[in-house]
Amino acid sequence: QVQLVESGGGLVQAGGSLRLSCAGSGRTFSSYTMAWFRQAPGKEREFVAAINWTGRSTNYADSVKGRFTISRDNAKRTVYLQMNSLKPEDTAVYYCAAGARYELVASHEYDNWGQGTQVTVSS
Repeated sequence: QVQLVESGGGLVQAGGSLRLSCAGSGRTFSSYTMAWFRQAPGKEREFVAAINWTGRSTNYADSVKGRFTISRDNAKRTVYLQMNSLKPEDTAVYYCAAGARYELVASHEYDNWGQGTQVTVSS
């Protein structure tokens, strides 16, 4: 088990940038694949990005490729999501999650979740 706490959300204009952080607790953090999901009002939770335990393998949703970058610092037990060129359609609550494999994109395949952080992009 790992406990996760997201931070860094906020209000930003279209074209702007934000960096989300997800701090994990527990000695097993570095052994987990870490992922970011998001959920907009009235929509299902969707996969955004994932990174394997070494940080050398990543996976992105097509909608964020080239704009978002996932990274991790296992010494700090933290995973990041750098979001550039933000669009109004990126508005959602962003969640980090811990799982087994970075290729997995379905939310039910991830066991540990944070409480979420709101990202709002104005046009």
